[in-house]
Amino acid sequence: MASPRRSAPVLLLLSLSVLQVAGASVAPLKPAGAQEVDLALVGGRVLDGYGAAPVENAVILVSGERIVAVGPADRISVPPGIRVISTEGMTLLPGLCDMHVHLQLVGHGDYARWDELYGERNEEVMAIAAGQLLSGGVTCARDLGGPLDPLVETRRRIQAGEIPGPRLFISGPFLQRAPYESWQADYRWGVNGPADARAKTLRLIEGGADVIKLIDQDQLTFDEVAAIVETAHAEGIPVVAHAHRMEEIRVGLAHGVDNFEHTGLGTAPGYAPDVLQILAERNSALYWTPTISPLYVMQFTGEVFPERLDDPAWRDGMPTEMADEIRASLDQIPHLPYYALFPSRIPRLPTKFGQLRETGVRMLVGTDAGIPSMFHNDATWREMVKWVELGVPPMEVLQSATLWPARFFGKEDEFGVLAPGRYADIIGVRGDPLTDMSVLRRPELVMKGGEVVRGPGD
Repeated sequence: MASPRRSAPVLLLLSLSVLQVAGASVAPLKPAGAQEVDLALVGGRVLDGYGAAPVENAVILVSGERIVAVGPADRISVPPGIRVISTEGMTLLPGLCDMHVHLQLVGHGDYARWDELYGERNEEVMAIAAGQLLSGGVTCARDLGGPLDPLVETRRRIQAGEIPGPRLFISGPFLQRAPYESWQADYRWGVNGPADARAKTLRLIEGGADVIKLIDQDQLTFDEVAAIVETAHAEGIPVVAHAHRMEEIRVGLAHGVDNFEHTGLGTAPGYAPDVLQILAERNSALYWTPTISPLYVMQFTGEVFPERLDDPAWRDGMPTEMADEIRASLDQIPHLPYYALFPSRIPRLPTKFGQLRETGVRMLVGTDAGIPSMFHNDATWREMVKWVELGVPPMEVLQSATLWPARFFGKEDEFGVLAPGRYADIIGVRGDPLTDMSVLRRPELVMKGGEVVRGPGD
């Protein structure tokens, strides 16, 4: 995979040395430079993201934005006078990364009406979605389809500390043959010929895109797709592509895209043998974000537990009139176009999901958060629970939302694991996600870059 551009490393000016003991990075009992440590998380169980055995009764020391040390309490001394947060009874793990969100959407059931009402208020909507993600323990997110300038501005505001939100990576508009409707032109850019494909790819990259997103690539010419992928890779930018149809996948594979998206909206009962063979052959260089949960969540909300729509949690940060509009749009979920897909698609999802896993492609947790009834405040943990229900070991699920997203971006030295030098992006939950993934539904502790977004008791 082509490596994304890396930001300049932030030097951690600490003289604290570390030891490797029982697989954990720990500090000496009397660390040098301890006066520079300003926060300690004490007493919880740590899952470091690498898949190592949990560290019980652990201590995490933080200095500013970064982790200084992680390890058992009997090997790390907590400097006097610093802030201490008790994490007794919690599991601590890296902040989650949702690799497929749409910040311009917050669950409304009618895209055209939403655009009519809020298409000129994208930055307001995106700020709400970003805040909900972070509150839910998502400290890293990849937006895969939205208007470029509002997304760039939202990312800037998050980085500047003006609004809360995850570390945001963006694609900006989809590249495809043409927008489906004229009102979609700000987030669906049509491609007409290789030169235009190359120019629009460069325009996205120069405008601030971290990834390029292809959709309906089977409707583009060979030279158009080649121009997009080659231009992006020459700039060190990865390319992701929709994978609803078999031919979409074949075209993406032929051109060396880095990451495929989705599992459930294609009509085939399973993946074709030739596709599975190529995936298996190239699995070490391929990522796949299956977004397995949206149809299940819509069905659950529409048929099993409509009361979910009256949970005030998804309204967090929204003006009343906005939340009421969303609630009204979901009053008849069985009437939504998505609902017609349920009978033919849902029974096939476990088989297709299992086929992908058997090829060995690296799976990433992503949710399509923002589409109807997929609220940003709870989409990520629901996706992760569904993976467990479909047979994925819990540790593998956690790594697909922590370690592997960081490696996709080429930023494992910054986030995705709990280790010295990394950002202190940490969540704490009551209970054990290795035996009950649903404990992620509301983290009791959320930290991003050493800042406590939510603490125990909040």
